[in-house]
Amino acid sequence: MTPTGTRTAAINASPAPADARHDAPALSACIIAFNEADRIADCIASLAFCDEIVVVDSHSSDATARIAADLGARVIQRPFDGFRSQKQFAIEQAAHDWVLCLDADERVGDALRTSIEAERARGFEGAAGYRFARLSEYFGKFLRHGNAYPDRVLRLFDRRRGGWRGKREVHEAASVDGAVRTLAGDLIHYPYRSLQAQLQKTQRYARMMAEHDFARGKRATLGKLVLSPAWRFWRGYLFRGGFLDGWHGLVYAYVRANYVRQKTIMLWLLQNGRPITDPSP
Repeated sequence: MTPTGTRTAAINASPAPADARHDAPALSACIIAFNEADRIADCIASLAFCDEIVVVDSHSSDATARIAADLGARVIQRPFDGFRSQKQFAIEQAAHDWVLCLDADERVGDALRTSIEAERARGFEGAAGYRFARLSEYFGKFLRHGNAYPDRVLRLFDRRRGGWRGKREVHEAASVDGAVRTLAGDLIHYPYRSLQAQLQKTQRYARMMAEHDFARGKRATLGKLVLSPAWRFWRGYLFRGGFLDGWHGLVYAYVRANYVRQKTIMLWLLQNGRPITDPSP
């Protein structure tokens, strides 16, 4: 899939015939989704080379589950109890041990698909998992600098040697026991429908991370409260070349710095016995 600002609806997301893959290892694609009716079809279409597609849906109120099922995915309904837990559940439901994990706002790009299929033809020999770059679209432009890129993620792996482990339910990451290789090509990412959606998402993530850090005994300081957001901004915008993405890079760097500010403030409040959410009625 070529990264463009236009997203094309899926026409045929059926997996390629098994005999076309000869003796290559079977591959399951695993997606978690909630109210993604406008994005799930493109995600599934980009996974047509997989042997099966499993969608774990958190009881969406829109047509996500129906669209996924109509496109040939096996849909499982499960209440959401955390990003890590949901993704781990998804790979446990897969029919095959090699799994490729995506969120509904992601698509496998053409070059990445070629890399995956080449490794698969070699039997994924000598590797327990594979990482690759994630290329994010940001209000009409793909960000290729700063903290946004290459943003490498481990998403293709042998579940017998790893998975979505640990206790952190936000900013979750897969890990494996064994060699991890890097593939050429990008995972195309459409993370935000609007600035409002981004701000709401980052505030939610900031709260979850602050609660996680507090539970682990981590504490904020006045120095971190002042310096950490500034460092996040200048590291991404200046030292990693975020300014090369124009105003998109500037806005992105500001919003990401604000996420660090929110997280640190919330952790500071928690350690001082102050609430960070409205009390339950």
